[in-house]
Amino acid sequence: MLVYTNSGLKCGIFGVSHLHRRDCQFSSKRTWNLTCLPACLDARNLTRHCVRYTKMSTQVMEKLGSNGVVKEHLQDFSVPSSYETAMEALSSLITSQKRGAKSSVGGTYRKLERMSEYLKILGLEEQIDGLKIIHVAGTKGKGSTCTFSEAILRECGFRTGLFTSPHLIDVRERFRIDGLEISEDKFLLYFWDCWNRLKENVTEHLPMAPLFQFLTLLAFKIFISEKVDVAIIEVGLGGTNDSTNVIEKPVACGITSLGLDHTEILGDTLGKIASHKAGIFKPQIPSFTVPQLSEAMDVLLERAHELKVPLKVAAPLDNKKFDGLKLGLSGDHQFINAGLAVSLCKCWLQRTGNWEKLFQNDIQEADLPESFVRGLSTAHIPGRAQIVYDTYPESNNSLEVFENSCGDLTFYLDGAHSPESMEACAKWFSSAVKGNQISSSSSFKLKNLEGVWGNGHIQHGSGSMEESNKLIKQILLFNCMDVRHPHILLPRLVSMCASSGTHFAKAFFVPSMSTYSKVTSGATIPSDICGRDLSWQFNLQMLWEKIIHGKEVDTLLDKGAKMDNAKILPHEFLYEDASRCSPADNYFACSAVMPSLPLTIKWLRDCVKQNPSLKVQVLVTGSLHLVGDVLKLLKR
Repeated sequence: MLVYTNSGLKCGIFGVSHLHRRDCQFSSKRTWNLTCLPACLDARNLTRHCVRYTKMSTQVMEKLGSNGVVKEHLQDFSVPSSYETAMEALSSLITSQKRGAKSSVGGTYRKLERMSEYLKILGLEEQIDGLKIIHVAGTKGKGSTCTFSEAILRECGFRTGLFTSPHLIDVRERFRIDGLEISEDKFLLYFWDCWNRLKENVTEHLPMAPLFQFLTLLAFKIFISEKVDVAIIEVGLGGTNDSTNVIEKPVACGITSLGLDHTEILGDTLGKIASHKAGIFKPQIPSFTVPQLSEAMDVLLERAHELKVPLKVAAPLDNKKFDGLKLGLSGDHQFINAGLAVSLCKCWLQRTGNWEKLFQNDIQEADLPESFVRGLSTAHIPGRAQIVYDTYPESNNSLEVFENSCGDLTFYLDGAHSPESMEACAKWFSSAVKGNQISSSSSFKLKNLEGVWGNGHIQHGSGSMEESNKLIKQILLFNCMDVRHPHILLPRLVSMCASSGTHFAKAFFVPSMSTYSKVTSGATIPSDICGRDLSWQFNLQMLWEKIIHGKEVDTLLDKGAKMDNAKILPHEFLYEDASRCSPADNYFACSAVMPSLPLTIKWLRDCVKQNPSLKVQVLVTGSLHLVGDVLKLLKR
């Protein structure tokens, strides 16, 4: 035990755990229990941060103490000051080193039984129903559906909580209150409360919660403590055995479009996958889905019948019917997700008794209330059909954008990683680069991040003659996990783009900076990004060359050509005419493997700077990790 007095920690170590009030009943001193610290935090790590404790702790308490929602918690525990320490703690909860690897948690409880025990420990078990939850599962579009739903209900005047996954840059993105990610101070407050309570109750039979289970518990804790009116909860994986499925009495459930994904866990047929997704249905709770293939729909209907669930199919929104409604999220497929969100929100308002209060039955069933339209048109998700204009000014603010300045380097970001989502991505990209798609989700008149980080394509004026004479090149920046079947993803991307007249001049394959086995903050750039194994990226390059050139590549490889050398290329590589793209002389002119992502971004910027007649449009796709890493670098 360590001793903390009114003058501060005697030993100077800050990052300790839950303050036990029982330990200080007869003393002015407060004792701290070090047993609750994550195993990854040794004395050296703690000492490194100790100097910051007293000052930071006071600032956090003063800042949060004025907030009535959290004030009641401040008497019970102290808040470790280092956000990075919390990230190290989270990383210690990762039980598998790569996606699809088997997780070994141990203990005698099954997954959902563990979740129930954790909820009891945190004192949340009986409070979850009060969150008035909308629970959403699916293969594609569940994050978009949840985001639309949150935006609609927020515009209706309700205090909203939104839990989604994964995050792109910072874990706090997963927890949104009234549309904004939770602040760092509040995150630390609720994080250490959950961490300490769980750590104190770890036994041989009940181990510490793995990462996603912990984050789900944290979401419940945050939303209950913040007293939200509605919580929109996105399923992590599947449905039946997902950590979120401890929700017993949601107000409404939704199932988005189903497809083949996570087949190593959910099964290799649509029927098997649909069975998992339908696991979130609860007896007699209204549920909604979108048009599905018969193999999936039959399973959903059968499960709904068994549980006496009133299951309805939500029709996609018809934008023509609603005066050309422009969604905040780009892509034609979003009208399917928007239709589901509208049905879920109408159901929620009706079942909670709020529909008549808000609209007094003045709105016809087929009409959209004004608040619904506002929510649908302002919804925003980073990394999905998002466009970033990179103007690389000479000043330190590399993201400052001026009105009517398109920028000669533009990043089109979409984390598509399934065959269906890759097709949607290709359609969106082709439309966006041709200027056929306009989004009203953000105004480009702003000289700040709001104008830069909006979803969708923002069309500018025709521009000067100098602009129209610029050489435009479409570039692919790609990476994906090996379980994502790139032999399916890449051909679909190429084919769909080509059918719209869009052709990639070059393709670059680069490893992501982030890793599956570590949680980092938005400010962290890994130190080991150089020197990583690039064999997977060379496999992707080989696949690309075969898609583009077919048997020519095999002939070249037979002659001894190799793909095993990643290096920073001369800028002329980007300027080369497409006619030189045929592999010859042991030279692959259509693609390259780049050593690291930061070097790739710098190289692209340098190419555009040194050639004023060049305009580069970069599609970043295949991996949400890659998209998040690019966003992180562009924000720096």
